[in-house]
Amino acid sequence: MDFLEDYQIYEEAMENAYAIITRKKTLDDIYNDFEKEGKFDSFYLPFDPISEDGRSADIIDMVIEYFTETEEYEKCAELLKIKDKCLKTSIE
Repeated sequence: MDFLEDYQIYEEAMENAYAIITRKKTLDDIYNDFEKEGKFDSFYLPFDPISEDGRSADIIDMVIEYFTETEEYEKCAELLKIKDKCLKTSIE
């Protein structure tokens, strides 16, 4: 793998994480999208979807950092709201 391929995988993982964290897509939706595109081997996430839903503070922070770098501030704001909601729920 070269740098460009690695970066494309990183972008894909962040977009997939955003879709799952915001519940715009499920794992099945993402898998079906990749299947339609002819990508049968795998898709990427920055967390293990079997053991968590990506709504932990550290995962959300990582995704926010990515979207800050790409200047997609609307996504950052949405993720911050979800993070605040998740933290309030875990404290109570």
